[in-house]
Amino acid sequence: MSSGNYQYQSDFARRYVAEGKAEGKAEGEAKWRAEGRANAVLAVLTARGLVVPEPIRARILSCTDIPTLDAWIARAATASSAAEVVSDA
Repeated sequence: MSSGNYQYQSDFARRYVAEGKAEGKAEGEAKWRAEGRANAVLAVLTARGLVVPEPIRARILSCTDIPTLDAWIARAATASSAAEVVSDA
């Protein structure tokens, strides 16, 4: 049995399947953007020779808030420690 190529017959079903696909794609893209920014924070810290303790690495990688990650990227360029990057101050 082949899956993935069934064509829904009703407009109702086609509309809701399409909406579900669009929502899934948007969620995937947002996650991809956040992962990229988190990796950028870590890359900047590593390139500067700063040690990133595991709890801070985990916090950075689990963050999904794009504005926060963007702020952390900017801080990573001048911070004296990884802790300073993620501090709330």
